[in-house]
Amino acid sequence: MTSAGARIVQKVSSLGAFAKVAPHVVPAMDRAVHRLTGGRALLSSLMLPGVVLTSCGARSGLPRRTPLACMPERSGCWIVVGSNFGRSGHPAWTANLLVHPEAEVSWKGEGVPVTARLLEGRERAEAWEAVVAFWPPYATYQGRVEQEIRLFRLVRR
Repeated sequence: MTSAGARIVQKVSSLGAFAKVAPHVVPAMDRAVHRLTGGRALLSSLMLPGVVLTSCGARSGLPRRTPLACMPERSGCWIVVGSNFGRSGHPAWTANLLVHPEAEVSWKGEGVPVTARLLEGRERAEAWEAVVAFWPPYATYQGRVEQEIRLFRLVRR
């Protein structure tokens, strides 16, 4: 995406209207594209890298598949941001990881077992700075909500 195109997408994704519509549209489209491409692609990856997280439901114990934007790290880990598109409340997948940190991600068609770790303190502050530089709308999302947005590092098992 061109830098002008990226700025436009970032501006649109920072709007309150986007936060109302996106949670109903983006994950459904990502799931469909992921299925059609055999796990090799997500529609939202035109804007940001993405994974499909398969975690165990916190209460149900059932597998839950959630397409997520991510920030790949040089170490081979991924940072995922529980921004909930800038809406109040933490997304359900974050509660799942808190209860059941063993999960799997689909990354470019490959299933990768991971362990999720909630970032806190200085480690979270450093990761937050990096994700905001990576995708500036996260700062707008945090400004709209009272809760601290959860960040997880997904580490290959």
